[in-house]
Amino acid sequence: MNFFRFLKSKSFLVQIAIAVAGIFLLVFVLKWWLGFTTNHKQKIQVPDLNKMSLTEVETTLKELNLDFIVIDSASYNPNYPKKSVIDQTPKFGDFVKEKRKIYLTLNPTKYRDVSIPDMNGLSKRQAITQLESIGFKIGDISYIPDVGKNVVRGLKFNGKKLKSGAKLSKNATIDLILGDGKL
Repeated sequence: MNFFRFLKSKSFLVQIAIAVAGIFLLVFVLKWWLGFTTNHKQKIQVPDLNKMSLTEVETTLKELNLDFIVIDSASYNPNYPKKSVIDQTPKFGDFVKEKRKIYLTLNPTKYRDVSIPDMNGLSKRQAITQLESIGFKIGDISYIPDVGKNVVRGLKFNGKKLKSGAKLSKNATIDLILGDGKL
């Protein structure tokens, strides 16, 4: 019975009113503070940085009070200028707040270098498939006297013989030297 009388007492109701008012005040102050510190309702549209150099990117983003970070270079794309932006996150047209970091992927200056595998003794079809899967192009095919017909007996690049393990730029054109099968 004392418990119910306490719930109806003036001191308990005053304490409840103070607690409710304190919670409302705390929520109001917290909402105001978050709106102030997080730049609520601020929108900066991300510009299109595609094909821009780093100096152009820096100038453009500095005007908008945005930062950038270069995350990595992608595979070389000949359709883009060297060391220009290939990809960006957030994307063009998205809205961000000031001092937001834009993550950039740049176009390397050339195709990456790839080691030449040992092709000696492989068939023409195997060699072409393997070289193309690595990223090389097949150029001229010449024949030399040899027992094996259409068997790889060497590789050339710009007229010079290649050894296995040599490095060439991906997308290079390699000439095949095959046996004619007439020895």
